[in-house]
Amino acid sequence: MKTLPMFLNGAWTETADGAVREILNPADNTTLALVTDGTAHDATTAIAHARRAFDTGPWPQMRAPERAAFLFKLADLIDRDALALATLETRNNGKPLREAKYDAADAAACFRYYAGLITKPLGQTYEVSDPAIQSFTVREPIGVCGQIIPWNYPLLMAAWKLAPGLAAGNCCILKPAETTPLTAIELFKLIAEAGFPPGAAQLLLGPGPACGGTLAASMDVDKIAFTGGTVTGRAIMTAAAGNIKKVTLELGGKSPCIVFADADPDVALDYALFAIFAGQGEVCSAGSRLLLEKKIAADFLPRLAAASAKIVVGDGLDVRTEMGPLITPAHMEKVLGYIAAGREEGAETICGGHRLTDGPLARGNFVAPTIFTKTEPHMRIVREEIFGPVLAVQLFDGEDEAVRLANDTIYGLAAGVFTRDQGKGLRVLKKIRAGITWLNTYHPTFCEAPWGGYKQSGLGRELGTAGLDAYLETKQINLNLAPQRLGWFAGAP
Repeated sequence: MKTLPMFLNGAWTETADGAVREILNPADNTTLALVTDGTAHDATTAIAHARRAFDTGPWPQMRAPERAAFLFKLADLIDRDALALATLETRNNGKPLREAKYDAADAAACFRYYAGLITKPLGQTYEVSDPAIQSFTVREPIGVCGQIIPWNYPLLMAAWKLAPGLAAGNCCILKPAETTPLTAIELFKLIAEAGFPPGAAQLLLGPGPACGGTLAASMDVDKIAFTGGTVTGRAIMTAAAGNIKKVTLELGGKSPCIVFADADPDVALDYALFAIFAGQGEVCSAGSRLLLEKKIAADFLPRLAAASAKIVVGDGLDVRTEMGPLITPAHMEKVLGYIAAGREEGAETICGGHRLTDGPLARGNFVAPTIFTKTEPHMRIVREEIFGPVLAVQLFDGEDEAVRLANDTIYGLAAGVFTRDQGKGLRVLKKIRAGITWLNTYHPTFCEAPWGGYKQSGLGRELGTAGLDAYLETKQINLNLAPQRLGWFAGAP
């Protein structure tokens, strides 16, 4: 099996020491590919290429419409290969093919959005007190950007990072998760086909501590953007302090899905399932806490459990599959460990709570959709991000208690509210400390709108105009239109 390389300075490159990583299909743990496993030395090499490309190369100096043309071409190539990309994403990540197809379409849309946005007005002019001075600002690229993405949305997260970074004129180094590099490799084949100049975009493969850590700590990297766990986010912030580099962090969540008694029960049930079980629950914004008004619990919970038990779990390439496998055996064991902890602490499972091993499922990392009731706020399944198909139900009486429970978390990424009373829904959303909120829906994400969280869910925003701002510096320029001697010191000639 041929080893797949990384992409440095416009060339496909294997690591100098020949290290290789095996990439597995989570549906059956068979080998999909072998990829080169980079080192800190490879990261340093990529940084040097990016530094030179930014300081002396053509990409940062191009006019915005020129850069936009490259991004539009890349978006077209993604559309051309969308089915192949989605199929590979499913094989590498495990998510159902129908979800992977949305990711491919969204990735193309993201590149198109920023291709268009970068040609729109940037900067401002100011009427200052001195009539001889024309004051204005321009926006300029930050420089070399390290971008570290997770394994749950490999293709889409690559687009979220690269599209605004490249549109702004930065030179970007993308490091995908070790377990899911395959669609990133294919994306960089398209970047090469589109003709991006060497060093503008590079693909660094390898482990987080060696490769990602080097990017975060390097004095030659001007910005680091990371999506992943909160613990790693803290380490990146610490490493980035060396040269006070710009930092964008999209971290964990323990997001509430709040269902009031006056909500449409069928709509609320459908979205409550989707909020937690889409993407196997391996979603930072998953609605992993169901906050349910007590007066409807007796009717709602049995229906929820019965519906959850009918979710079709299997290989993501099977058209019948509604929920796929977890990413690795190790992560599956972590999720099962949380399920065991929930039972030990006194919570009750009304659905799932076990690994699925029937037939071909035995070879993969499958966990049944799981719902816990009789939870308490101190329980680990209520407080900690599980990142799997595990839902913790909390009951409440009235708006005030719903808001208190919703905010009783170190995280603040997302929240959803279901009620027929839109005034109440908006009232509640305004009181919840979270960056992304929904009323009578859950999970829709748009590249036009900012994405990010409060509290320990992160720092800064991606997507929308805020996502472009995160990759631009602001420079103030003042022009003296009528220069003359000041005469501010007595000895002036």
